[in-house]
Amino acid sequence: MNLCDLSDAELAATLAVEAGRILKDVRETSGLEGKALGKAGDAAANAYLCEAIRAARPEDGLLSEEEKDDTARCAMSRVWIVDPVDGTREYGERRSDWAVHVGLAVDGVATIGAVALPGLDDGVVLRSDIVEPLKPAAPTPRFLVSRTRPAKEAVAVAKAMGGELLEMGSAGAKAMAVVRGEAEIYLHSGGQYEWDNCAPVAVAQAYGLHCSRIDGSPPVYNREDTYLPDLLICRLEYADTVLGLVRGS
Repeated sequence: MNLCDLSDAELAATLAVEAGRILKDVRETSGLEGKALGKAGDAAANAYLCEAIRAARPEDGLLSEEEKDDTARCAMSRVWIVDPVDGTREYGERRSDWAVHVGLAVDGVATIGAVALPGLDDGVVLRSDIVEPLKPAAPTPRFLVSRTRPAKEAVAVAKAMGGELLEMGSAGAKAMAVVRGEAEIYLHSGGQYEWDNCAPVAVAQAYGLHCSRIDGSPPVYNREDTYLPDLLICRLEYADTVLGLVRGS
């Protein structure tokens, strides 16, 4: 397969799936556990993704969690933003709730995205170019929160709405759980970076979900400062209520 011949969306999905395959191979053959496994997996997936993107799209910029940032990308219109292992802890613990993110920001907007969930039995990849109808929402809104550090805003808003808290690992796994109809709301305020949510936002937006900062403003990508402290991904019918409760908290 010549990666240069693929569309941007096809490239993102192909790379996310292959990085996931590499990560599963490292997990199965390295004999490592915990942090050592996470470090080895990150390194292997990052090497593959960065080499492949630079070969397939040499004129584009690149931002990866696992590579020294070259801020020359800030002058570029098209920048690939990747997280080789989103949820390194979960990957190292051999859990299923981790992800691979491959996103493309164009003029600061998350435009193309693929999020692979290799830990799931079906090894699913969610793509911004292939969209299925959303499943019906549950009668009681389900909020996705970190299994180790639930965001206080999410806990407070869920209580005010009579919602249910669901603990899950990586940001990508949580965002895709909303896309997959396993929850209705992902409200995060504990700090993230661009690679944590660029690809998930591109996919979630393609599915017609609400995506914003918790003040209601759109997330902006390819900035010199890559810190993006908060995020809301939810079904449209809940967006105004959640944002209003966050402002009042």
